[in-house]
Amino acid sequence: MRLATIVDGAGTSVAVVRDQRVLPLSPAGGELGSVRAIAAAGGHGLARIRAWVERQEERAYRPLADVQLGPAVPDPGAIYTIGRNYHVPGAADTDPPERPLVYGKLPSSVTGHGSVVTWDRSLTANVDPESELGVVIGRAAVGVEAGDALDHVFGYTCINDMASLDPWLDGDQWLLGKSMAGFCPVGPWIVTRDELEPDGLRLGSTVNGTPIQDGSTAQMRFSIAELIAFLSRHVALQPGDLIATGTPARLAGPLGPDRHLQAGDVVTVWVEQIGELTTIIA
Repeated sequence: MRLATIVDGAGTSVAVVRDQRVLPLSPAGGELGSVRAIAAAGGHGLARIRAWVERQEERAYRPLADVQLGPAVPDPGAIYTIGRNYHVPGAADTDPPERPLVYGKLPSSVTGHGSVVTWDRSLTANVDPESELGVVIGRAAVGVEAGDALDHVFGYTCINDMASLDPWLDGDQWLLGKSMAGFCPVGPWIVTRDELEPDGLRLGSTVNGTPIQDGSTAQMRFSIAELIAFLSRHVALQPGDLIATGTPARLAGPLGPDRHLQAGDVVTVWVEQIGELTTIIA
């Protein structure tokens, strides 16, 4: 199942995405009215939603092109980002990290597909996009083993881990450089765990149509299960929390690794079998 957040008037609602149509779930009512609530309900909640969807008539659906998509998870309790988690194929994997390198983004940085993002250029001009497979936590995870970790995954999405790594912002933790408003596009929707195998998925990004990243989740140093197990030994992962699992290396050209985002750029990050997530830079 694909679940999106749609913006309608002053509010948001969860919707099922089928082909090029969306079915808002708000009429379903009850306790499954948010992505976090559905994630917490797990398989039982999804079964209820599927049964409700099958009872709906075609006229209940809306064209996908007619709705505005919000962040796939509009209110994550926490966002964890993983550094240096991809090795370069064909290159010696020198000095790999001994454990996952965990950084954070503030939940206030999330935005949706098609959002316009800008920031104060006097703070930094060195902002880059990063295509990442996003993990949405389902059932709460505390001290889980890697063998059981995927049972705590609700689904997968695309995350653009926009960041400025300028040291004058906040040293080597980069919380400020990763958390400016709009620096965490999430979407365009969530694909639930039962419909996606995350191993060996291609992912990448483009700027104005030019590829700047192209890799595979097979290049991860630490698997999704290992990341969840590691995090859960230190923190309590809650339904709707996000893990941005790392990003493949920047391509050598034609834009090159030193070309940062500029006003007017259109950035698209994509993950195979999930979709494309586009951001406009102003």
